[in-house]
Amino acid sequence: MKMFKKNEVTFAVLLIIVYVIGNNIGLIISDTAGIKFFGEMIINILMAAAVYIFIRRNGLSEYLGLKKPEISASKMLFYIPLVLIGGGAAFFGIGLEYSPVVSIIRTVMMLCVGFLEEIIFRGFLFRGIAKSNLTRAVVISSITFGIGHIVNLFTGSNLFDNMIQIVYAVAVGFLLVFIFLRTSSIIPCIAFHAFNNSMTAFTNANILTDRFGEKNATLIFVCIQLVIVAAYLFYVTRLSKRELPAL
Repeated sequence: MKMFKKNEVTFAVLLIIVYVIGNNIGLIISDTAGIKFFGEMIINILMAAAVYIFIRRNGLSEYLGLKKPEISASKMLFYIPLVLIGGGAAFFGIGLEYSPVVSIIRTVMMLCVGFLEEIIFRGFLFRGIAKSNLTRAVVISSITFGIGHIVNLFTGSNLFDNMIQIVYAVAVGFLLVFIFLRTSSIIPCIAFHAFNNSMTAFTNANILTDRFGEKNATLIFVCIQLVIVAAYLFYVTRLSKRELPAL
């Protein structure tokens, strides 16, 4: 807590470093055990539990937005655009990319990842920078969140897919920051993040892939997602501003 009170941004950066190192250790555990995502699941469960305990013990829940949104679901269009962004691939194909057991392991892992990444980037990092400059906080937390996905290059992702992922993550980062700003709640962001990541194990755009090829299908699908992100971002930024909870 002393480090957090002294410099929230430094605290957030250290969390990011621990998170990245932890997931790399988890990858090694998975390879050793011969069970895909098993190590990452264990590491993320432990980290999510530790972060949650830290938040509760130090009374940071409201400050970080772990509370009911201060705006009605109807004004947020019932978050339907987020469902379309996160689960849109289901319109083009549904199927298990992994075995049922691995799919469950990955889903549990992604639930924890959704919590951790939102608390780190939209919570600690954003709130820390926002104390001195709100605009800078929006930009830095969103771009850092996107660029952070470059670590996937070291876990098997190819350069093309990784660059697409970074662009998409930056755009989504901006959207989620403004959802947090307009609702004063990080819960919709966590729910979307977990849903978006989990759905990758259960959907595949095989209709697009069969017709346009894998790379073109990826580009087409991501462009569709980005259009929805941009439209919803435009709508959310026009909603009434709210004061973020003070520490």
